[in-house]
Formats: sequence, C-alpha cells, structure tokens
Amino acid sequence: QLQLVESGGGLVQPGGSPRLSCAASGFTLDYYLVGWFRQAPGKEREGVSCISTRGGITNYADSVKGRFTISRDNAKNTVYLQMNSLKPEDTAVYYCAAVRGDSACYSHLMSYWGTGTLVTVSS
Repeated sequence: QLQLVESGGGLVQPGGSPRLSCAASGFTLDYYLVGWFRQAPGKEREGVSCISTRGGITNYADSVKGRFTISRDNAKNTVYLQMNSLKPEDTAVYYCAAVRGDSACYSHLMSYWGTGTLVTVSS
C-alpha cells in the first residue's frame, strides 16, 4: 500500500522551530517530486514548498520564504519541512504530497497525499 505519513506537528509557541517529516511507505520517493501544502481553518489549501526528485530545486510560498526549509533524505525515504520563526498565521493542517517525476508543483497534479499533521502556533 502506497502511503505518505506526516509527523512533527503539535502546539508550538510563536517563534518556535518544529520540523515536519513526510515518510513514504510502499514506494520509493527518489523518483517523486514532493510538496508541502497547508490548510488553515476556514481557508483553502495552499502550497507551501516543493522539492524536486533529487533535491536540487526547491520553491517556497512568499509567506514562508526565509523561514521554512524543505529537504529530502532519499536514503530514509523521507522529506522534511524545517519551520522557523513560526507565527500564529502558520496555524494549519500540513500535508505532504507526491507526484512521479519533476512536474509542476500544483496540488491538483499530486498523486499521493498524506492525512496531514496539525500545527498550532499559539502562546
């Protein structure tokens, strides 16, 4: 069974620096572009960051640029999202998703999705 499982969410204070993980099972992430998306309460899902199959190309939403870093460890079949300087507006369910090959990083193009991990930024 092909699965993506996110972890690392929880309650974080403003300014905190959690790291989210996206672990794949049932398939090898090496050949997949992976993206992080998020959905805040009452809002539409938005793209946060993506990383190409070999990790050489990354992109970020303007709202997280300079604060979040996406990376991948293909040996561990895992993609990470290091989140720094968190703000209350970063509160959302964070999802990872994957598509084979280096396609454009749009949610409607993703083939596999995790079930999400909730990040709540609050003091």
